[in-house]
Amino acid sequence: MRVIATGMLVAMGALFLLASRYDEVHPAWGFVRAFAEAAMVGGLADWFAVTALFRHPLGLPIPHTAIIPRNKDRIANTLAQFLKDNFLTPSVVARRMRGIDVAGALGRFLVSPPGEGRLREGASRLVANILEALDQERLGGMVKGAVASRLRAMEASPMVGQSMEAAIDEDRHIPILDGIITWAGRTLDANEDMIRDLVRKRANWMMKFAGIDERLSNGIIDGLRKLTIDMAIDTNHPLRLKAEEAMADLAWKLQNDPEMRAKVEEMKNEIIGNKAVADWIEGLWEKARAGLLKAARDPEATMAGKFGDALRQLGATLQQDQRLKGTINTFARRAVVGAVAAYGSGIVALVSDTIRGWDARTITGRLENAVGRDLQYIRINGTIVGGLVGLLIHTVEVAA
Repeated sequence: MRVIATGMLVAMGALFLLASRYDEVHPAWGFVRAFAEAAMVGGLADWFAVTALFRHPLGLPIPHTAIIPRNKDRIANTLAQFLKDNFLTPSVVARRMRGIDVAGALGRFLVSPPGEGRLREGASRLVANILEALDQERLGGMVKGAVASRLRAMEASPMVGQSMEAAIDEDRHIPILDGIITWAGRTLDANEDMIRDLVRKRANWMMKFAGIDERLSNGIIDGLRKLTIDMAIDTNHPLRLKAEEAMADLAWKLQNDPEMRAKVEEMKNEIIGNKAVADWIEGLWEKARAGLLKAARDPEATMAGKFGDALRQLGATLQQDQRLKGTINTFARRAVVGAVAAYGSGIVALVSDTIRGWDARTITGRLENAVGRDLQYIRINGTIVGGLVGLLIHTVEVAA
C-alpha cells in the first residue's frame, strides 16, 4: 500500500509536468494541470502527516513530528489506564460475566465432548504434563497437609451426634442394634468353655464337690443366651429400650456436652496424628493422581467407561439443575472478579512497563504494521480528494 500511495504521488507529479508543457495547446490541459497540482499538494500533506506520526519526515527534526516515539511512555500509561478503566475493572468484569453461562458450557462439553482434535488432545496433554511436572514430594505433602488441616479444623462431634440423631429418628439404628445382639450371641457361643473355666476357677472345693459349679456355669450361659434371643425377638425388650435411650443420650451429648465434644476432638486429633492415617491419606492422593494421569493420557477410554457415564450425567445435571447452575456461575463470576480485583493492577503495570521497555524503533514498527494499510489509504484518499478540490477550484475560476 505504501508503494501504491507513493506511486500515485509520483504519477501526479509526472502528470503535472506533462500538463504544464501542453497547457497552451488546449484549455483541457488546464483542468488536468489543476487536478495534478492539487493532488500533489494533498498527497504530500497527507504523506507528511502520516510520516510525522512515526518518524521525522526526511530525517529533519521538524517540531511536533515523530509523535509516537517521543510520547512512548505517555502512550504506555494511557493504554494501560484504558485497559484498566474499560476491561480490568471488577464492575465491568462482573457485568460481562453475568451474561456468560459457565456451568451450561461445561455441561454441554461433558455431555458431548469434542472428538479427536487439537482441543481435546491439547487439553489432555496439558493436564498430563502439569501433573507429571509437579514436585511429587512437595505436592503430596501439600495435599496431605491440606487434608489433615481440614480434618483438624472440622469439629467431628456435632456431625457424629447429628448423624446418630437422624439415624434414630428414621429407625436406621435398629439394624445396628440387631447386629450388636447377634454378635453378642455368637461371642457367647464361641467363648462358652472360657466362661465354664472361669466359674470353675472361682468356685471353692465344696461347690466343686457338690457339682454346683457346673450347674452355675450352665445357668449363666443359658441365661445370657436367653437374654440375647429375647432382645433379638422383642423390639420392646427393657434392655433394648435402655440401649436405644443410651444411644439417644450419646447423640445429644455429642452435640451439646462440652466435655464430650472435647474428648471426641482429642480422639480425632490422635487418630489424625497416627502414622497409619497419614499413610492412608498419602495413598488416597497417589491413587487420585494416578487416576488423573490415566484419564489425561487416554481420554477416550475414560469417557467410554463408568467414569465417562458419570461425567455425562454430571453434564446433564449442570444443564438442567438451575439451582446448581446458578451456584457454579456465581462462583465463577466471583472467582474472575476476585482475580481482576487482585491482579488487575499488576496486569496494567505489566502492559505499561512492557511498552516503556520497547525502543522507539520497536514500538514504531509494531504500531505502523498494525494500522499501516489504513494510513496509506489516507495518503491515497488525500491525493484523490486534493485533485478533485483543485479541479473544482479551477472550474469555478474558468467559469468566473
